[in-house]
Amino acid sequence: MTMAPSLLRRWFSPKLNIQGKIFIAFALVTLLSIVSVSTTIYVNMRETIKKNAETSVADSIRQADESLNIMLQEIDRLNTVVVTSKANVLDTLLSPYSELSYEWFHEQKRTEEFLSGLISYKPYITRIAVVGLNGKVIFSGGPWLDRTFLETDMMAYMLRNGSRHAYFKPPGNTDVITVGREIRYDRETIGVVMVDLNYDFIKKTFGVRPTKDSLLYVLDAQNEFVYQTDSPPSAAAPSIETINGMNAQYAGLTHSVERKLDGQSYIVVRHQSDYTGWTTLALVPMDSLLSESVRVRNLMIEVSIVVFLVVLMGSLQMSFRTTVNIRRLKSMMMQVKEGNLFFPRTEIKSRDETGELYRVFVSMVEELKRLMEGIRISEKKKREAELTALQAQIRPHFLYNSLNTIKYLAKLNGVPNIEEVSGSLIELMRAVLGNSNEFLTVREELEYVSSYVSVVKYKYMEPIRMVPLIEEQALLDCRVLKLMLQPLVENAVIHGVGRSDRVGTVIIRVYGELNDLIVEVEDNGGGMTQEQMDRLLEPGTDEASSRFSGMGVRNVHERIVRMYGEPYGVRLFSELGKYTKAQIRFPKLWQDEAGTNGKEAV
Repeated sequence: MTMAPSLLRRWFSPKLNIQGKIFIAFALVTLLSIVSVSTTIYVNMRETIKKNAETSVADSIRQADESLNIMLQEIDRLNTVVVTSKANVLDTLLSPYSELSYEWFHEQKRTEEFLSGLISYKPYITRIAVVGLNGKVIFSGGPWLDRTFLETDMMAYMLRNGSRHAYFKPPGNTDVITVGREIRYDRETIGVVMVDLNYDFIKKTFGVRPTKDSLLYVLDAQNEFVYQTDSPPSAAAPSIETINGMNAQYAGLTHSVERKLDGQSYIVVRHQSDYTGWTTLALVPMDSLLSESVRVRNLMIEVSIVVFLVVLMGSLQMSFRTTVNIRRLKSMMMQVKEGNLFFPRTEIKSRDETGELYRVFVSMVEELKRLMEGIRISEKKKREAELTALQAQIRPHFLYNSLNTIKYLAKLNGVPNIEEVSGSLIELMRAVLGNSNEFLTVREELEYVSSYVSVVKYKYMEPIRMVPLIEEQALLDCRVLKLMLQPLVENAVIHGVGRSDRVGTVIIRVYGELNDLIVEVEDNGGGMTQEQMDRLLEPGTDEASSRFSGMGVRNVHERIVRMYGEPYGVRLFSELGKYTKAQIRFPKLWQDEAGTNGKEAV
């Protein structure tokens, strides 16, 4: 008992593989379909059998009643012929001759011949008799009949009910049913005529039995049994009182009903004859009636089981074929998961979603291999660059100590220019090697530019002057990207005033414009053409980088644009023979803003 829930949980677990899920889904759908179809067919078949049985029994009872009515109508016509025959019947009954006279014998013989002729060739009539109230009894057929009949209940019944026709079944006698009619003369009853109907024809006519244990009852107007099934009553057969009660209960019933008697279900069909007034009750046991449907049901169950097993095997095969490619793809993915990008491939040629997944997976693996190769090459280059940087690295404190020694010796020997160059170079080294901040103040940038000019001015014959023009001293505390001014000043010295024969001047203007900081570097050199300026800022050109910092004008522009976006960056203005001006536009950033995300000052 405890294994069943665990087994079900394992079958219906979300971790169940796709093949198992497909198999279970097919099995459930097939099982539900077979059960639904089989149940629907079985229920409809039961109802159809019941309706057909009800219709068949009702039609058979109606046909039996019509057949009996035909015989009874024929008997009624015979009775009419008898009661209206004056010469052969009325005169005999009214004759004054006694039974022992010759005349009576002659009249009796004539009447018997007349009656015999009426029933000849009518096998369903066993006897026809004329009984006069004066004791004269004349009959043809059997059994024997004499004047003692006048004292019987049947005679009384005939006289009481025989004005048109009376039907009487003698108690204890199951061989005949008597149909009688009174004989009247001059408005007086002088006797009765009686015709005995062979009971075998009654049994043959009402032998309507859909099943062997079906029960049929025919009751007259006095609830006396005219006919009932001749099978011996079993323990399950209803009693006479039950049948009479049902006859009274279902009076006027025009359709069949289902009723339980002694724990057994019956279909009850009732029919009442318009001609005789007799009631026919048919009781068909449901178990016997539906025995064929039970056999068909069992056959359907067997066929359903066979079909279900066949479908299960087919679904198992189909689910295996459907998921074989998925299992192959999973195996390849597991190898990739373990780091094996060069796994043996099992090609999936299907054109369905699995095939598409395989092709996408293979392309992803190829792309991953390409990226991994790129990373390997990049790492190799990175290690080579790190080795090269390590080999070329000089510790800053060693370089500072060496320059300080040169500066000290120059001071001892009274060489101020070497002392100035050494001190300026020390400051520049601190800017490049000693300061790791990405942002500097405008003041620090100007100091580094001044140190740079102090170093390079000794290359030229004419002196070079740097003139800073600051609109507001507070702007010197604004933060800018490191080494933004040095490449522009270097460009102004080398390509501007350095090529001029006159005294070179580099003017650095710092001013604010709304929320922006503007820094302009202007020289009085030979100027540039528009094509030269465009080439300096155009990507992909071979612009010479700064000899000191390794950055050119375009590099400065790109750093600012990447950091702040448009319209910030570098713009160039020049006029040949007069000047060149480089304008840098920054957002105003203060000390607490430069280190976050480059937020503009308001």
